[in-house]
Amino acid sequence: MNLANKVLLALGLGICIGLAINFSGAGSIAWVDTYLINGLFHVAGKLFFNALQMLVVPLVLFSLIPGIVGIGDIRLLGKVGSKAVVLYIATTAIAISVGIGLAALAGIGEGLDITADQAFEGKQAAKSTVEIIIGVVPKNIIAAMSNGEMLAIIFFAIFFGIALLIKQKESKALISIIEQLNSIFMQMVEMVMVFAPYAVFCLVAKAIAELGVDLVVRLSGYFIVVMAALLIHAFVTQMLIFKVFTGLNVGMFIKKIRAAQIFAFSTSSSGATIPVTMRTMQERFGVDRAVSSFTVPFGATINMDGTAIMQGVATVFVANLYGIELGMAGYVTIVLTAVLASIGTAAVPAVGLVMLTLVFEQVGLPIAAIGIIMGVDRIVDMTRTAVNVTGDAVVTSIIAKSEGKMDLTVYNDPNIGEVHELHLEEFEKHGT
Repeated sequence: MNLANKVLLALGLGICIGLAINFSGAGSIAWVDTYLINGLFHVAGKLFFNALQMLVVPLVLFSLIPGIVGIGDIRLLGKVGSKAVVLYIATTAIAISVGIGLAALAGIGEGLDITADQAFEGKQAAKSTVEIIIGVVPKNIIAAMSNGEMLAIIFFAIFFGIALLIKQKESKALISIIEQLNSIFMQMVEMVMVFAPYAVFCLVAKAIAELGVDLVVRLSGYFIVVMAALLIHAFVTQMLIFKVFTGLNVGMFIKKIRAAQIFAFSTSSSGATIPVTMRTMQERFGVDRAVSSFTVPFGATINMDGTAIMQGVATVFVANLYGIELGMAGYVTIVLTAVLASIGTAAVPAVGLVMLTLVFEQVGLPIAAIGIIMGVDRIVDMTRTAVNVTGDAVVTSIIAKSEGKMDLTVYNDPNIGEVHELHLEEFEKHGT
């Protein structure tokens, strides 16, 4: 069984165990909550999540720099960058339009009387457009790396890569060292992936065990509509965009992106999934490293298709709940605000709720109302992150195909690049 199928099996088992704990009420038992849910499940899942996040910054840095040198043409880099910005913003706008349309059609929230189970205050305001632009150029690259500021890291890597490209003849040794570092960090990703099935089981079991089923019933309208909108965008809208712009087999895309989707679902973080997504695009899709090392981390930073859908549905739901008429102007405001808010927002769990405060402020909805949907946001967050990562892969494939930077023989081979469990003999063979 390949690693993706093992993870899928772990995902299913995690859901079953989580539901069993939730329905039986075992989560209220002190030792189950302390030693199992917030003990074993929490610690194992968090260790895996931290290990992935640990590799994000060095992997992005040491894959993007040699990738730029490998492009060998600054104009091509400009074409890739401009295409990425346009496609990511366009798909995010389409995503939130799908969410708003479905929510408005369903009329969710009308006639309900629901109060917030949890208090929510918008303490972390989303960055303004000016702050985002200024933050692209870091005043301290070490601090930017420490804080995981991906736009700043990408800018530095591009700047460094261009300088290295200009001094390529004098810097052959340095380029070789950077390429070796990139290879080592990719190997570290492979080693972390060995523990993925166990970590996914723990992460999902904890999330489902803590999810109040009675809360899902009360918020069933919102929950069903947002999940339906996410699935429609992932498997209909995005696949249509992929097919129209690449002409490639959609079934092959769905098969090959599955591993990245599962990891995104489990971790609820596009940022933590970057190593998996990059590896998938390079080794499973045949995308040139020069393209994927730029578009994947860039997409994890500015592409928030799933998050935008949640914001659209949540805004319509709360507006109907409070009897506030949004109108066409309100809907347009939601689209523009959500698209702008997604740029430069950290790719971490539950950041969508922070971004939602900005959307609510723009259309005059009470920020405290976000507390109403907080109870079911964990499972929604997992799903929308998988949609975000799918969008990253779609745009990366479109750009690579249009620039002739995609090996179609690799893409059309269903088995190439599959990860299987690493055995001790393999580590010994490589001298580790």
